[in-house]
Amino acid sequence: MKTLSLSERHNYILETLRQQGSVSVVDLANQLKVSSVTIRKDLTLLEEKEMLYRTHGSAILINPYINDRHVNEKEKSYPEEKRLIGRYAASLITADDSILIASGTTMHALAREIVPQGHLTVIAAAINVTNILARNKNIDIIQLGGFVRNSSVSVVGNYAEKMLENFSCSKLFMGVDGIDLDYGLTTTNMMEANLNQVMIQAAQKVVILADSSKFGRRGFGKICDLDAVDHIITDKYVPSKTLEGLRERGIEVTVAE
Repeated sequence: MKTLSLSERHNYILETLRQQGSVSVVDLANQLKVSSVTIRKDLTLLEEKEMLYRTHGSAILINPYINDRHVNEKEKSYPEEKRLIGRYAASLITADDSILIASGTTMHALAREIVPQGHLTVIAAAINVTNILARNKNIDIIQLGGFVRNSSVSVVGNYAEKMLENFSCSKLFMGVDGIDLDYGLTTTNMMEANLNQVMIQAAQKVVILADSSKFGRRGFGKICDLDAVDHIITDKYVPSKTLEGLRERGIEVTVAE
């Protein structure tokens, strides 16, 4: 690669982040043929412009500790990848199934792709998911109750958690804000993390729907370790090394294309 100007390096860094979700200082230095010091300065400048968020030795596009991004804003990110992930996830639903659907924009993509075989029972946390599925007479919906988060238009809290004590479902479809091979699954909201933990206990199989931007990130509230996950559905931009690491842990991983 030829030597790039400052603006060209910044464009390269941002485009790489858009494709991969995260990138390390070392990898950028090797790819751009510059020193790690130069890359760190580049990342600092881009962070000051609020174009990325720096973590230990790497960078991601969005600060994972900010929890007030509205669901309508999130839906604009990776729409095609989410659609493909949702379509594949919907294919896992069997005839006369009973499932749990957590909150998040990828759950909306899943809901739009569901065509039930026979009769389907859904327990939903997100009101938007309920609105989509309620149009189908072959789907029975149990809407969890509780405190409604404005940003996600979904419920959290003790009431929702208490309701789940009375149910057992074949599968939980769940989105996350961060997947870290060492730390596990996280979200930006502590109350949502608590509800997700209870959902995991109410499901026989845990299926995570996550686009590539979620990998290598840690949010504020930890949901669980990776050993609680059975299946992850993601997109083609996840690095092969990450996919290998997940499969080595015994997790089924599907790249939806």
